[in-house]
Amino acid sequence: MTNHVDQARHRRRPRVRVAAAATAVALLAPLAACGSDEAGGPPTINLYYGPEQNLQQVVDDCNAEAQGRYRIVYRTLPREADDQRVQMVRRLAAEDSGMDVLGLDVTWTQEFASANWIREWTGQHKADVEQGTLAGPLQTATYEDRLYAAPKNTNVQLLWYRKDLVEQPPTTFDEMIQQAQDLKSQGKPYRVLTMGAQYEGLVVFYNTLVASAGGNIVSPDGKRAEMDEGAVRALETLQRFATSGVTSPSFSNSAEDPVRLEFQSGNGAFQLNWPFVYPAMQEANPELAQQVGWARYPGVDPGTPGKVTVGGYNLAVSAHSQHPEESFEAAACLRNEKNQKFSAINDGVPPTIEAVYDDPEMDEAYPMKETILAELQDAATRPLTPAYQNISTVMSAYLSPPSAIRPQQTAEELRGAIADALESKGVLP
Repeated sequence: MTNHVDQARHRRRPRVRVAAAATAVALLAPLAACGSDEAGGPPTINLYYGPEQNLQQVVDDCNAEAQGRYRIVYRTLPREADDQRVQMVRRLAAEDSGMDVLGLDVTWTQEFASANWIREWTGQHKADVEQGTLAGPLQTATYEDRLYAAPKNTNVQLLWYRKDLVEQPPTTFDEMIQQAQDLKSQGKPYRVLTMGAQYEGLVVFYNTLVASAGGNIVSPDGKRAEMDEGAVRALETLQRFATSGVTSPSFSNSAEDPVRLEFQSGNGAFQLNWPFVYPAMQEANPELAQQVGWARYPGVDPGTPGKVTVGGYNLAVSAHSQHPEESFEAAACLRNEKNQKFSAINDGVPPTIEAVYDDPEMDEAYPMKETILAELQDAATRPLTPAYQNISTVMSAYLSPPSAIRPQQTAEELRGAIADALESKGVLP
């Protein structure tokens, strides 16, 4: 049966206008600024950030440190990343001065910088951010070799495996597939559970495979579609994995939380997922949690560990803020070493400052911290381009379902589609 995904796969070089059309109407109506300063009081610094359970305590601590020079107000964005972005795009395009510090998904920094919606970090502010920050997260905060944000937290996926089923964790996808097939032939839990639905999670999966194979989806400057030999080998690996008989029947419809729940129920031998699965498993199935180990993400080639795509959030200062100096200072406080450690332990968001991983207080909350740090020290980023949202949309369509990938043909189609996406330049006013 042919569906819209199959139709998208066989189009030749479709034009990408997805995000721009969706927000065109929204950009017409400027929004009123909010959060004006009280007469005679300290400047109000409006922090727009997604829901984070204990972030208000960080805000309170930074306000105490400011000693009355400014007051940060935490204004919670919607939970879903797409909704967060739409709200900020609308208001920034309308030159709303009521936004000061912005929490940006790592894939948005280049888009917002290219649109002149956020300010460059320079001088001592820049030096302070760069000092001790891991290279992968720092790269997500740059655009055209300039720093436009301060990495607040990061994230990487790990390989989670059943120690009662697997003697040694696999180091490559082929090895993992073979181990799973052996378990299957023995009638034991064998599935490799991970994200394969048509959304960003599938794009992240593929991007990790590309980086692990030494390939490129776009050129290093983010201006040309490449889809080189490594990108083709990643397509081969993804298609082989999807057709190996070791995935879940729901693989092509799976996102992070359903993957976690299926592994938690005992239906898998392996899981490729973010660290949030660890505390959730301890709470929901402590018996199983005792049997679960972790390791670096499998690679494509023997002897070469997986190069894992980083997630996370960056803090940027709005170009329309009436208090830029105070906003830079507030952002620096929110992501300093002390507050990154607090957020890591209490909200489960891995730090971007390397020294935090050495703190003894991290041991209990992050027993897998050395593995996370090892991946972060050799991490991959998604294509760093203002057009990333459009690239992600077309990639998820051409990659879905993974079992239908035809490596050489899909690579050629993706090269054309990504070239068109790059021309659209993302959502600009």
